Amino acid sequence: MSAPQKITVVGTGYVGISNAVLLAQRNRVVALDIDARKVEQINAKISPIADPEIEDYLANRPLDLVATTDREMAYKDADFVIVATPTDYDPDTNYFNTRTVEAVVADALRLAPGALIVIKSTVPVGFTDRLRADLGSDAVVFSPEFLREGRALYDNLHPSRIIVGDTDARAGDFARLLLGASLKPDAAILHTGNTEAEAIKLFANTYLAMRVAFFNELDTYAATHGIDSRQVIEGVGLDPRIGHFYNNPSFGYGGYCLPKDTKQMLANYKDVPQNLIQAIVASNTTRKDFVASEVLKRNPRVVGIHRLAMKAGSDNFRASSILGVMKRIKAKGVEVIVYEPLLTEEHLFNSRVVRDLAAFKAEADVIIANRVTDELADVAGKVYSRDLFGADS
Repeated sequence: MSAPQKITVVGTGYVGISNAVLLAQRNRVVALDIDARKVEQINAKISPIADPEIEDYLANRPLDLVATTDREMAYKDADFVIVATPTDYDPDTNYFNTRTVEAVVADALRLAPGALIVIKSTVPVGFTDRLRADLGSDAVVFSPEFLREGRALYDNLHPSRIIVGDTDARAGDFARLLLGASLKPDAAILHTGNTEAEAIKLFANTYLAMRVAFFNELDTYAATHGIDSRQVIEGVGLDPRIGHFYNNPSFGYGGYCLPKDTKQMLANYKDVPQNLIQAIVASNTTRKDFVASEVLKRNPRVVGIHRLAMKAGSDNFRASSILGVMKRIKAKGVEVIVYEPLLTEEHLFNSRVVRDLAAFKAEADVIIANRVTDELADVAGKVYSRDLFGADS
């Protein structure tokens, strides 16, 4: 398969826009979204998310990419349809909300009957095969993403592995499209069942959450007993089986993927004996409780929250762990103010957004920073953080 393909990408969040830009280097890509503002931005070569590689490629690279809100135009003559719509965790059902995925697949089967439909939204284990059975179609496959917020295109250009949940020829063609557009021609391609591919995604993210939780609990122990947490982590990490990566303490694992994926993994264990998965989910709550209690021990009148995103360079605040800490402090009657230049609102959860950094520093008695930056150096005595290594993880 050497001729350019028409690829429809539905959804222009991190997964959608990074895949659209990646594949538009060598193929004709149409990005479909219901958000007209995002469509306008993409067509103006402006990234709808904060991601340096996406911004660069849109502005400076030759891409065959157009965005639209027109479903008929987007699906017409598509060879592949990538589904990248949100699947937020629904606490009422204990499962991902997959309604948008189901709707997109139904549209694609009707409007692009010759296309292979590739689900890249994260879904429960077993979802794709159940959907194939319900729809009576084998033209639907699952292919997981392993992307970091703020570095989504970089991770697609340098994939750790490419996994496609089907073994037929078209699934192989899709895997080769991803590989051919990447900068890593020797990346491993793994063909699995759809259910196995879904499980790989959830187990990988649950393992990462477990690692975050482990070093956070190590840090909680060290802080409680007056032990130098950095020295302990450095010593533990010298074991080559453990390593010096993904070990920087934080206020808990957060962001878009890990909180919802671990809860979905727990839901998939409903009738399976387990202890560890439940503990990983519970540990995240315990860590936020500990951080909030440590801040409250300083008896602040006003607590300042310095930045909201979990990852450097990200503009995504969803499920950020610092929000959980903030809510716990507010519940104790302490005033909380927020400094976040990317916020357009005047209030966040009924807390004032202070846009002047100097005024924010002056008003706050304690400043909470999940990750410390140089702009806080002059008020270091006010800062509460568990950032030991100056890294996202």
